[in-house]
Amino acid sequence: MIPSVRKRYNTLFSEENYNRFLTDLNRSHNFAIKFRIAETPVFVPHSFKEKLTRAADSIVDFLVRDDFKKLTEKAIPKDLFVPQETGHTLFLALDFAIVKDERGELQPRLIEMQGFPSLFGFQDFLADQYRKHFDIPPDFSSHFGLSPEEYREQLKKTLLGGYPAENVVLLEIDPFEQNTAIDFIITQHLTGIAPVHLGDVRREGKKLFYQRDGKKIAIERIYNRVIFDELLKRNDLKLQFNLLEDVDVSWAGHPNWFFRISKYTMPLMSSPYIPECKFLDEFTSFPPDLENYVLKPLFSFSGTGIVFHVSPADLAAIPEGERENFILQRKVHYEPVIEAPDGRVKVEIRLLFLWDDDQQRPQLVTNLARLSRGEMIGVKFNKDKTWVGGSVCFFEP
Repeated sequence: MIPSVRKRYNTLFSEENYNRFLTDLNRSHNFAIKFRIAETPVFVPHSFKEKLTRAADSIVDFLVRDDFKKLTEKAIPKDLFVPQETGHTLFLALDFAIVKDERGELQPRLIEMQGFPSLFGFQDFLADQYRKHFDIPPDFSSHFGLSPEEYREQLKKTLLGGYPAENVVLLEIDPFEQNTAIDFIITQHLTGIAPVHLGDVRREGKKLFYQRDGKKIAIERIYNRVIFDELLKRNDLKLQFNLLEDVDVSWAGHPNWFFRISKYTMPLMSSPYIPECKFLDEFTSFPPDLENYVLKPLFSFSGTGIVFHVSPADLAAIPEGERENFILQRKVHYEPVIEAPDGRVKVEIRLLFLWDDDQQRPQLVTNLARLSRGEMIGVKFNKDKTWVGGSVCFFEP
């Protein structure tokens, strides 16, 4: 996106160096990363950084409304409501496609939003590795208003919430089997918070415990990474604690916010940065140009269940009583903006926020980028392709 920086990067790029980069990524924490890492970071000019932050601010304005909880009370399935909900989310992720508007200018368009943590640990590590192995302008930053050291301290403070590290757990289902396992390992390295399998948590009344180094340790705070979508499919799990029980813990990312800030929220907002989007049950008649829309189930994760080529039959197959659980969203056409050696590549930028209790608004702290040549952005849609996968943005000052 910055021609001079891109040209220099591509000129100096070599497969040998890229392979050394991957080897270093996998060896640094003695763990093989389970998803593809792109050959390049994204270099974002100052002008587009300003567009991204303006777009994010307009969305945050809606999230901080006094009536936000009332507006989203139906977002949480009744049988998945978790007690002791916090006043606001601790984490926020906003996914923006890079598109070209009718005037030919690049603009951000919101694709997804999550009140759930993302790769806060890994992205900092990945940026450092790109700097180590490739030519990155020294004054460009992957963080917002924070040095890498300040960012790590802020992340540690937010996750621990004032509790001793041994009494905080990163809770997940089979954490080291997840695609995001490398983030859990790095988070433990940065904060001392151990990844713990949900099935290994023990409950005694309203108290929770886990085993660490052969000792029974009280759990006082949960850094939650469990997605209900996956939990509901795991009939094989034997649990003493299922997330829905009222227990004496502090939440680093309360589960209810996964539902409140999600695809459910997008039809409630009006912004030039958000594509046309409506709940399926709000249509009296469906658009005739269905080829320009995508159908999304509200309660799914990581692209599952999305119908990219919508037909009248797809819509007719959804019973009227279930249509409130789907949205029809106008397609966004990603503009390929990354010049790779063998063609252009699409980009999606995820802005990552932390929202501590003493803050009026969430704080933009870092980012994640995903590169794609496929119809959709996710890694699973870009198999056997190059210059695609997980990456990070470096922003021009």
